[in-house]
Amino acid sequence: MEEPRGLSRNSSKRFQASEFVCCISYTRLNSTDSGEPEIEASSRRQKLVCFIVDLSMLYTVSISKPCIAYPKSTSQSQNPSNLKRIGLRVSATLREPNGVKVEYTPWLIVGLGNPGNKYHGTRHNVGFEMVDRISQEERIVMNTIQSKALIGIGSIGEVPVLLAKPQGYMNFSGESVGPLAAYYQVPLRHVLLLYDEMSLPNGVLRLQPKGGHGYHNGVKSVIEHLDGCREFPRFCIGIGNPPGTMDMKAFLLQKFSDVERKEIDAALEQGVDAVRSLVLNGFDDRITRFNLGQKYKYHKV
Repeated sequence: MEEPRGLSRNSSKRFQASEFVCCISYTRLNSTDSGEPEIEASSRRQKLVCFIVDLSMLYTVSISKPCIAYPKSTSQSQNPSNLKRIGLRVSATLREPNGVKVEYTPWLIVGLGNPGNKYHGTRHNVGFEMVDRISQEERIVMNTIQSKALIGIGSIGEVPVLLAKPQGYMNFSGESVGPLAAYYQVPLRHVLLLYDEMSLPNGVLRLQPKGGHGYHNGVKSVIEHLDGCREFPRFCIGIGNPPGTMDMKAFLLQKFSDVERKEIDAALEQGVDAVRSLVLNGFDDRITRFNLGQKYKYHKV
């Protein structure tokens, strides 16, 4: 069997996220009598995660049930559209010093927007900008296309995350979100949407555990492709309302003024910290205080 590029016999690939390090040592890749490859897995601390080897790239994700699965066929095609997926799946829980079991269920974080330079920097694309900012801060490279979306896989702290920017237009965002959530077995409570919200003042942020579509076509598409389920978190980024009688579509596709741009940039920076807190701690008191602070951020005492 041809070895994945970047890995050789008797070599190991080391990954580090926050304080933990997990190694998968590829000591033997010869086939056994059953025709399946032999792979040894070792880890420091009692933490095992799931590594998916997709040709030359190693992705870190997490699954809910312990299992080790190997493909029946390990042949690879040179045609990118017919590439085979070689998978090693391992999952286990990690006990903290206080005896509490920590859940490492992956998060799918999706920014909504329109692809192409034409829409870059417009109000309707702040969801894309939020994902880009998270990608930069957490050093998650987004360079793969899957399910009509640009994706990147990495971690926030020790929690595996998948960042995504659907590359269909806004109204078809669900065509990416639904398949990605299913493929990576992400529960609804860990599917986070980032998008523009006209009901909030420019630069004001709000995290919600669930809700409706609020007449946002991108969110509406996602709900439709999640079988009508609305119980997923969303991160609303305020862009304000159109002034006077300005057409709503023209307003959404317009770029921010200099003053608005400064407010949005500051909000995106705050948003990264809020998303990190949500991924690591869930909807706790920190998020409640964050929402309250955002609500009154422009109120003068």
